[in-house]
Amino acid sequence: MSLLALEKKDLISDEMITDELVLRSMENNLAIIRFGLDRRVRYVNDVFARTMGYEAEEMLGMHHQQLCFGEFVNSREYELFWHSMLNGLCFQNKIERKAKDGSTVWLEATYMPIYDEANQKVLGVSKIATNITNRQNNISSVVHELKAMSHTLNEHSTVGIERSRELMSSITYISEVSAHNSATLSHLQEKASSIQGVVRTIREIASQTQLLALNAAIEAAHAGEYGRGFDVVAKEVRKLSDRVANSINEIRESVDGITKEIRNISNGTQKVELNLKQSQQQIETAMKDFTAISASAQLLDAKARHVTEIV
Repeated sequence: MSLLALEKKDLISDEMITDELVLRSMENNLAIIRFGLDRRVRYVNDVFARTMGYEAEEMLGMHHQQLCFGEFVNSREYELFWHSMLNGLCFQNKIERKAKDGSTVWLEATYMPIYDEANQKVLGVSKIATNITNRQNNISSVVHELKAMSHTLNEHSTVGIERSRELMSSITYISEVSAHNSATLSHLQEKASSIQGVVRTIREIASQTQLLALNAAIEAAHAGEYGRGFDVVAKEVRKLSDRVANSINEIRESVDGITKEIRNISNGTQKVELNLKQSQQQIETAMKDFTAISASAQLLDAKARHVTEIV
């Protein structure tokens, strides 16, 4: 088909579209209702009546309050709502209304004051609306899920923060005990060093005693028959000195072993303290992360409420 033919066909179609056909299309597809100055229904089409669960005849003469929930009717906003329209102001928004069975119906509505142009007087109020209940319920469901999610996140982050604090407290206690143990080990190392000093002194005494016993034995030999008793004593002193020397060697080996173990334990304790400090830093980071999650959850909840208000 040529462009000229298409334009001709469109022109014929435009000529066939009358105001009556436009009004009929609106009647068949839009929910329409009209109120008088007394706020009672003067006209309602079948679409609006079906949307609210009524027959059109049932709604004639019905007061606007019967289509609203008590919370709105008893509020200051209700009177302001009607006052503004009866003074010629148009109202357009998402509204909540009560169906015949008491359930909620959400409408995208436009209230239009009807003027007497000659006297500039409002004669009534007409409303055109579309049913958005399913859309609103879907949005409310999503918002509810978002709020539930934010609540769960907030709870989990709160538990995480609390458990991190408990863990931090335990690690702090362990760190304090570890520091105390380190101080004790350091003190033990000092004591072990002191014992080693005493052992060296006793060893030196034992060595001197052996030397004296040897000298005494030599002198006893020189004394001949008169030095026999002294020789016996000198031999006993030497034996005692040998026993002391042997005991000192055993003590020295034991002290050396203890000192080595203390050093190993001390090194291990230092490693534990280092790990504890790293764990404290990691827990502090985790607490900051949990705090950030909690703040994000609260923000998500606020955004969800905002979506409910504006959609």
